[in-house]
Order: sequence, then C-alpha cells, then structure tokens
Amino acid sequence: MKPNHKGRAQLFQNPILEKMTRTHIAIPISIFLIIATGLIYYGLTYSFINVLEAVGFFFLGWFIFTLLEYMAHRYLFHIDTSTPTRERLQYILHGNHHEYPKDKKRLAMPPVVSILYASAFFFIFKLIFGQFVFGVVAGMLFGYAMYLFVHYAVHAYTPPKNFLKQLWIHHSIHHYKDPNVAYGVSSPLWDYILGTMPKRSK
Repeated sequence: MKPNHKGRAQLFQNPILEKMTRTHIAIPISIFLIIATGLIYYGLTYSFINVLEAVGFFFLGWFIFTLLEYMAHRYLFHIDTSTPTRERLQYILHGNHHEYPKDKKRLAMPPVVSILYASAFFFIFKLIFGQFVFGVVAGMLFGYAMYLFVHYAVHAYTPPKNFLKQLWIHHSIHHYKDPNVAYGVSSPLWDYILGTMPKRSK
C-alpha cells in the first residue's frame, strides 16, 4: 500500500460512524492522564496502596503497556489479510493509517473505544493484581498517553536533533521501508527482544 501524504480514508458510509473514527489527539491523551491520576489518588486516599507501592506498580504497568503496544501492533493491527473480512478489518484498524500516515485525526482510537478498553483492562488486571490494580492500570494508561504523544509527534513534526530522533527513524522504517519490522512506537525495546529490529545497512 503506497503512503499518501494528503487526504483521508473513508471508513464508513454512515456519517455518524465516520465522524466517530476521528479525534483530536489532545482529547484521548488528556482523558488517560486524568484517569491515571485519578486512579493513583483514589488508591492512595482510600489506602488500597501506599506511596512506594503506587510508584512501583505504576512503573510495572507502564512496562506491561510497552509489551501490549508491541503485541497489538504486530499481531492485531497487522493481521493476515487472506480473506475479504480480514482485509476490511485490518484496513479499519490500521491499514488506513499506513495509506494516509499524515492524517492527524486518525492517529488515535476514538475516545469512546479507548475508554472501553481502559475499563476492560481495569477489571482484568484487578483479577491479577488485586488492590495494586490502581498503580498498575495508572501506569498502563500513562504509557498509552505517552504512546499517543510519540505517535502523533513522529507523524506531525520534524525529528529533533537529539537522541529522540531515533524514534522518528524507527517508525519511519516501519511505514516507508518495511511494515514487518519496527513495531514499537513509544520504545524499540520489544523489537530488540523479539527480533523485529530493522537490519542495519552496511
């Protein structure tokens, strides 16, 4: 699929559904930072966690998110398109972004969908971590907000002249050279670990 730097894909004929697929990046980032802060505040205020536990499980949640980000990008957003249904699903989830990578209104899932995901994560991770879920999910949502910020920045702005430039290069390789490598957006950590780092040119 050849990237188009102008324009926007139409995903649905229904104008309401179509409008719901677009969002300003500041909205989901703000939502997740507010919820993450609220979870930490609630957990501390009602003594579900103490300060040390909040910090520790916050960073654990952030670390967990980096793996979820990688796995979702690699195995869900780039699912096999061997059937028309799979091809349509992949295009709605991610293919339209590869075709129109400069479409700033589709660099994040719609807030409604994202909040549903966040709610599901809370209940799932509560079963695993119990009362420490307030720290874990806060860290995950903070990680998600950082992912959204980085993803927006690498598509909307020129690379900075510092070490962060590598994030721009990493994601550009995924978009413009090889979509089967460089799945990490906010961090290349899991690309290193799981063998999907782009090969260096000699």
